[in-house]
Amino acid sequence: MRKVVVTGIGAVTALGNDVPTIWQNLINGVNGIGPITRFDTTDHKSNLAAEVKNFDPLAFMERSEVRKTDLFTQYAVAAASEAIADSDIIGTVAPDRFGVYLGSGVGGINAMAQEQTRMLQSGPRRISAFFVPMMISNIAAGTLAIRYGAKGPCILITTACASSTNAIGEGLRAIRHGYADACIVGGAEGAIMPVSIAGFANMMALSTSNDPDAASLPFDKRREGFVMGDGAGILIIEEYQHAVDRGAKIYGFLSGYGSTCDASHITAPDPSAESSARAIHDAFAEAGSPMEGGIYINAHGTGTQLNDVTETFAIKKGLGEKLAYKAMISSTKSMIGHLLGAAGAVEAVFAILALKHGIIPPTINLKESDPECDLDYVPLKARIADISTALSISLGFGGHNACLAFSKYSE
Repeated sequence: MRKVVVTGIGAVTALGNDVPTIWQNLINGVNGIGPITRFDTTDHKSNLAAEVKNFDPLAFMERSEVRKTDLFTQYAVAAASEAIADSDIIGTVAPDRFGVYLGSGVGGINAMAQEQTRMLQSGPRRISAFFVPMMISNIAAGTLAIRYGAKGPCILITTACASSTNAIGEGLRAIRHGYADACIVGGAEGAIMPVSIAGFANMMALSTSNDPDAASLPFDKRREGFVMGDGAGILIIEEYQHAVDRGAKIYGFLSGYGSTCDASHITAPDPSAESSARAIHDAFAEAGSPMEGGIYINAHGTGTQLNDVTETFAIKKGLGEKLAYKAMISSTKSMIGHLLGAAGAVEAVFAILALKHGIIPPTINLKESDPECDLDYVPLKARIADISTALSISLGFGGHNACLAFSKYSE
C-alpha cells in the first residue's frame, strides 16, 4: 500500500490568518473567543464566538471573485493558498493525478440567508445570479480545483462535524489506492451568523456564558456547551516517493484513518462509544500502533456534557486503558471554538505540528476536573513531549465518527 505524507499546511482561525501566527498563539494558550461582532446578539441566548479577525479576502482573490463567493469559500482559498505555497507542489504533479477532497457542514449559509432576506424584501427578481454557486457546499472544492488545475477526483464531504476529517481520510485512500498522486484536503466553514447561532443555542448545544474564559470548557465539570468558531484548514498530501523525488519538505506521514457511524441518535453520541472507539482503533492500528514514543490526541472535545464523557470512554476502548492513560490529549476548541465541518481539518494541522515540533497544545481553562473525564488533557499550559503518533478525532451529529493518525517522519 502506498505511503502518504503531508507536505503543506494552511489555516485561518480565530487565532490568526496563517499557520505560524496560529501555532504561536495556540501553544501560548491564547483564547480566540470573544463577543460576536458580526450581528446584534441582544435577543440571542449565546453571544460569544471564535470569529476570524482582520481577514481580507482581497489578499487571495480578485475583487470580482470575492463578490461571487460565500465566506466559507474565501476561507478555503486563503488556507489553500498558504498550503500550496508551503508545499511548492504546483507544476510537479500531473493535473489528472491531482485531487481535491474538502469538507463543509453547511457550506454557503451566509449566501442562503442574505438572498432569502433580499427576496422577502425586494422580490424574486432581485436574487443574485451568483446565488446558487455561492451557496452550494461543493463550490469551495470546485473553486480550488479550478484555481490549481486539479483534474483528478474532486469531492465534497458533508458529515456534520466529522466532514473535513472524512475528507482528509478519503484523500488518503485515493492516493493509497492509486487514484491520485497528490490531493488538496481539508475543510472550511463560515457559519457564525444569526440563524445558526440561534439554532444551536435553542437545541441547548451552545455555551451561554458571557465570559470568554468560561465558555469553551472541554473536559471541565463546569462545561455547558460549545462555542462556535469559523475558518479553514488545508493540507497538501501526496504519495511518499513522489514527495521524495521532488525534494519536498515533509511534515510527517498521514498513516491511518478510521470511519464509523453510531447509527444511534441524530445528535447525541452513543454512550456505549462502541463505534467511535472502533474509528479510533482502526486509525491507530492502520498507523502501525507503535509502542515506542508518546501519543498525542487532538480530541473532538466540544465542551458539551455528553461528548466529553463519551469521547473519554471511546479513547479508553479504542486504545485500551493502558495506552489511553499514557496518551497526552488536548482540545484546541478551548481556544478556537468549534469550526463545525472545518474543525477536523484545522485540528489535523495542529496534530501534525505537534508531531513535528514536539509541543502539545494545551486545553486552556481546564481548572475543575470532571471525575468521568480522567485522562491527561494537558490542562492550561503547552507541554514539551517526544511523540511518535498523533491522532485527531471528530464526532458529528448523525453519529458520524472519524479519526486520523499521523506518524513521525525522520529523514
